Amino acid sequence: MGASVVAASVDAEDKTRELAATLSLTFPLAWGFTREMADSIGAWWEPNRNFVQPAEFIVGQDSKVISSTYSSGPIGRAEPADILALIGIYEKRRLATG
Repeated sequence: MGASVVAASVDAEDKTRELAATLSLTFPLAWGFTREMADSIGAWWEPNRNFVQPAEFIVGQDSKVISSTYSSGPIGRAEPADILALIGIYEKRRLATG
C-alpha cells in the first residue's frame, strides 16, 4: 500500500536496539520518548511506571493526521490488519472524490 511505519519507545537506546533486533522489526523504532513528547501528541502518560500508553496515528500524504487511536491502559492497540483495512478505506474515498 506504500505506507510507512514508525514506532517510539520510552526505553534507552541500547534496550530499544535490543528489542528491535529481537523482534526483527522492519520499521524504525525511535528511543527516548519522553513525557513532554507524550503530552505534545495528547497521549496518556503512566506516571507510576513512567511510560506512555499506546497512541497510534495514520498520517496522510499531506502530513495531516487522518486517524488517531489513544489508549489509557493496556487494551487498545491497533492491529496491523485493521490499520491496512482503514488505509484502504481512506484510499478508496480519496480516489472516488478525485
